[in-house]
Amino acid sequence: MIEKMETIVILLKTYVGDIEYVKRLIRTYKRYNADNIPLYIVVPESDMNHFKRFIGKEIKLLSDESVTKDLVHDNSIRGIRLGYINQEIIKLAFWEKRLCKNYFCMDADGVFIRKFYKSDFMYDKTTPYTILVEDNELKVDPEYYKFYWRERETLIRKIQKEVGLNDRRMLTYHGFVIVSSKVLESFHRKYLTPKRKSYKDILKISPYEFSWYNMWLQKDKTIPIEIREPLIKLFYKKSQHIEYLKKGITLKDIARGYIGYVINSNYSRGFGIVNYDEPKKYGIVIDRLKINIRKLANFLH
Repeated sequence: MIEKMETIVILLKTYVGDIEYVKRLIRTYKRYNADNIPLYIVVPESDMNHFKRFIGKEIKLLSDESVTKDLVHDNSIRGIRLGYINQEIIKLAFWEKRLCKNYFCMDADGVFIRKFYKSDFMYDKTTPYTILVEDNELKVDPEYYKFYWRERETLIRKIQKEVGLNDRRMLTYHGFVIVSSKVLESFHRKYLTPKRKSYKDILKISPYEFSWYNMWLQKDKTIPIEIREPLIKLFYKKSQHIEYLKKGITLKDIARGYIGYVINSNYSRGFGIVNYDEPKKYGIVIDRLKINIRKLANFLH
């Protein structure tokens, strides 16, 4: 029954190749989980034995195959690697397990840095926050614009057209998102079923799972849209991380605005598992005494 569902849980879709990241994430989850929010780890059936060590009072383990049968078994979806597409499908399908009313989707490279509570994710007892941004900072970045933004915008506009949302804005978010099971059920019932589409089908149209969720919510208004900014500070690329370090921004500073951070493993993986305060992993040394802008500001005043 819906009354027995958890109000909010954390969903971690991962695999054995990221198990060292998972160890780090779970350490911080246990340290800062002030409201005992459950964590569901979902991995391929073949990886289950590697993750059984993490099972505990608040930590549950599920296989991909137990969540949905609508998985991909080849690279037929826009040439995107199998694991990436299947993790998108799991995030869209997890509501079907009827375990929770809302869930916060995490990736293994995330790290918590302060205590977090249900109230960080929930506007009130029944309404989750919706994370929506236009991402204009990414749009103005020349490198990001050239290699990622233009294709991304085209594909997200396809989603808007598909669901019938007419909006000049492109409000969405792509990682560490709070999703409502009620919204996803509405999407399944009102969009997927009438059009006889599967999760695989829609990802062939546009491989942005959270934009399907966000655009449908804005179109259907299934629940009240209570907007808040991202909960996790995301460093898309090395230069963003280094910029923060050069400014003398500490984890304590980041914790004033975020419950955690993620150093994008797509770029950082080659340096090993990089923690925020480890610039030496990049082969550089940050001299905060010379470049701490706060000390400079104090001097000028």
